[in-house]
Amino acid sequence: MDETTRVFVISTAAELAGMHPQTLRQYDRLGLVSPERTPGKSRRYSMLDVAKLREIAFLGSEGVSLEGIRRILELEDHVRGLENRLRELESTLADELLNRPGRRVFAAGSAGDVISMKAGTRTRRSNQIVIWRQPRP
Repeated sequence: MDETTRVFVISTAAELAGMHPQTLRQYDRLGLVSPERTPGKSRRYSMLDVAKLREIAFLGSEGVSLEGIRRILELEDHVRGLENRLRELESTLADELLNRPGRRVFAAGSAGDVISMKAGTRTRRSNQIVIWRQPRP
């Protein structure tokens, strides 16, 4: 079970969040926390929902109105979405930079073979003298 699995009935979620079940129903009507509904129309909450309820309780205790809390939660969701999109774009950009033309070049290796190199690098040249002798008969 992960934190998004909706398993808690309203009374359990209310107890975990330190609230009255009627408060959770009100938050559902206001759209602050939207639990999943079973075929029998009962509400099911996840651990993420409980964490959100605790955050709502904290903001309320700090004097933030329900409309203010709704807006804060909305903006937090928006920021999370933007952060996810940024990670996707950074990954795509990194892939594009690695695969774009001109990123790799081909050169002749010391043995006469073709080698692949990163653009802007050079092969090491050897200045060694090789003495060649003809084999004796």
